[in-house]
Amino acid sequence: MKYLEYKNYTGTIEYSKEDKLLFGKVMGISSLLSYEGKTGTALEKDFKAVIDDYLEDCKQSNQNPETPFKGSFNVRIPVELHRKIALKAYEQNTSIN
Repeated sequence: MKYLEYKNYTGTIEYSKEDKLLFGKVMGISSLLSYEGKTGTALEKDFKAVIDDYLEDCKQSNQNPETPFKGSFNVRIPVELHRKIALKAYEQNTSIN
């Protein structure tokens, strides 16, 4: 799958057969930012407009825009594996991060 990229934001490209329309949403943030277009050019134009509008709305409301893909994620592992990793990190005088 190809993606759209603009101002460090990434968006999906999907197709609705029923509507004969391209659409997508911005990935890596909790806010729902979606866009659409009948052609690839129109889709990309709407994607960029959605990002610009989002950033302007954040600026107007004095809020920081969400940073996509912050480099942090939670992974669930068994308790015993967590313990072993933590002890190994302690022995090496480092963090499990």
